[in-house]
Amino acid sequence: MPEDLGRKLFSYGVITDTHLNQGEDECNSPFAVNRLANRRMRHVVRSLNSRDLAFVVNVGDLVHPVPAIPDLYEQAAARFLEQVKELRHPLYLTPGNHDVGDKPNDWAPAAGVHEDYLALWDKHFGPQYQSFDHGDCHFVIINAQIINSGFPGEAVQRDWLEADLEANRGKRIFLFSHYPPYFSKPDEEENYDNIGEPGRSWMLGLLKSHKIEALLVGHVHNFWFYRYAETDCYLMPSTAFVRQDYSEMYRIPPLDSAEYGRNDRPKLGYFVVHVHEQGHVCEIVRTYGAEVSAGAPHETAPVTVEAVHPRENRFGDFGFDMRQNWMEVVEIPPTGGLDEFDRKEVRNDYALMALWEMGVRRLRVPMRDLLVPGNVDRLRMLAKHGHKFTLFTFGDPQPHHRKLIKANQDVFDSWEIGFNAETSERTLGGIGEIAAAVDLPVYLSRLRSIDEVRAEAGKYYHAINQGFFAHADKHEMAALLESPELKGAIDGFVFRLTMDMAPWEAVANAQAAAEELGVQASVHLRMIGANPAENTADGHGTVSRIAESICAAAVHDRVRIFADTLADNDRGYFPRQGVLDRSFNPRAGFHLIRNLNAALNTIPGKLTADGASSTTGGCILRMSTNTDQVIVGLPDANATSIELPMVGDMSIVDLATGVVSNTSNPSGDSIVAASSVRDGVSMPVIAIRR
Repeated sequence: MPEDLGRKLFSYGVITDTHLNQGEDECNSPFAVNRLANRRMRHVVRSLNSRDLAFVVNVGDLVHPVPAIPDLYEQAAARFLEQVKELRHPLYLTPGNHDVGDKPNDWAPAAGVHEDYLALWDKHFGPQYQSFDHGDCHFVIINAQIINSGFPGEAVQRDWLEADLEANRGKRIFLFSHYPPYFSKPDEEENYDNIGEPGRSWMLGLLKSHKIEALLVGHVHNFWFYRYAETDCYLMPSTAFVRQDYSEMYRIPPLDSAEYGRNDRPKLGYFVVHVHEQGHVCEIVRTYGAEVSAGAPHETAPVTVEAVHPRENRFGDFGFDMRQNWMEVVEIPPTGGLDEFDRKEVRNDYALMALWEMGVRRLRVPMRDLLVPGNVDRLRMLAKHGHKFTLFTFGDPQPHHRKLIKANQDVFDSWEIGFNAETSERTLGGIGEIAAAVDLPVYLSRLRSIDEVRAEAGKYYHAINQGFFAHADKHEMAALLESPELKGAIDGFVFRLTMDMAPWEAVANAQAAAEELGVQASVHLRMIGANPAENTADGHGTVSRIAESICAAAVHDRVRIFADTLADNDRGYFPRQGVLDRSFNPRAGFHLIRNLNAALNTIPGKLTADGASSTTGGCILRMSTNTDQVIVGLPDANATSIELPMVGDMSIVDLATGVVSNTSNPSGDSIVAASSVRDGVSMPVIAIRR
């Protein structure tokens, strides 16, 4: 079950780096995408207006023209104030470097912060720093640009902030700053995008001593997350454009339309922070660069299902095998844009952002994540945000691996150990010994033999296959449980779900086998065929198999499922499509998971399986609770609609968009639901009769 956050108290919006121009089509930037900032901001205002929010905070860089060009700055400020008049929520503003000048540094490409620029901010936008309360929470906005400046105002802000935090000690505190203190580690070198010393240590000291709940910052135009002491730190995407220097994080060239990464539309958006009694979660709202022209009529936003965070997901037994290094720190080369004299280190957190959006809680990670310095701490940090980690290894662990696993077993929810039956006489004893010595559920996975690989594929391929089959290997699993080496030490088995097996049926078989054996089942959903040279990049197949798997995991209490691909594997062996591309942007499968998890979490009570069958336009999965009937329609490839046998009042969720429509079918035997197309894939729908 997910962590108990308690009752939701309220929600607020956070936007940043809006970079409004002096005119609708006027811009002093050399980048074409910057000309779209005003239209993109107009869409964000309308999107925020469609939500129930207590207030909105802008975390800086309200405008693009810097105050060193005061005539353009004042025109842009007027455009900003005109737009936010349409916002129906209270708005609080944070100064950014485009608003008051860059932080103090000798290599800045723009003019540094100056008293005259601060006066311009005061004139147009109000206080540079402030605090306010909402409910039992305290919210604090600071001017990060004057930190380390030596200005008289720096000392005044410092004294004010320390006094304000002390006066509110014990409250839940949320802090807003334009600059982040750091990206990857607290002692990293200063660069254009972080706060230098001594201001950084001062700021981090305040986070720690006052147990600030969250820090939300802008400036970097990309998403990062880390936790310092007890503070969750969020570096946020822009509504206007992406900082393209950070596109070096990806091992793929940007699309031609992306302006070398600056117009990477899926990475634009804002946050909605949901504050609960026992913590908070951040909902990431991707805008995809949507635009609204000046004077365009207002359109009523459709009702959509609200995404669930991993901490909230009641149906969270579907997860991913984290094959690629999702915690890798890469070096961003200096290009002469904003940094020129050294590289800076950052981690690609877009995999994490997508997992949060999808509500994916379970992640399967290799031994390597215990061997890389810092990774264990990060896993422990992410466990506080609802993630459950399964370690996977092979064979009897080496002594130093045993030591690491035992020392860090609190990080993991379970441990999967692969073994080779042909060498089991010399390995099972050690596996049983370490399995009995840890306080973790241990699952066994058998390596498939050469003969078995040949039988499955029709010919032998030099490839590794693992896992048990529910029917064919049941006696072998029972014998392993009773073997002297393993007796009492094994909690479950890994089951193999190949491309020729329907997930709904295969997972039910794994559940039945696990019940009979008195163990748990970890099902590995393969998104690849048997041939390592064959590309199985099938968007429709990916979406359908994942939809079946999520539903199957929701109705079977002894099963969790791991899909073998999060991001595309577009090179090497077994090329296949994930739910993210190599730029870590969403594919159709991402939207399916996000919206299906969201829709399932609107259903109270325990789901049970009622069967599967074919229908006009595809096939359906039937589930129910004591009060609700649920049907998931899986359309055939290229189908435009699917027939759902349901009578009565129902809600239908388009799993391509999350849009909810209410309909009634009081007397007929079925209803025909449209199938939306996303990225060329005919997407499933879910119908819920209350």
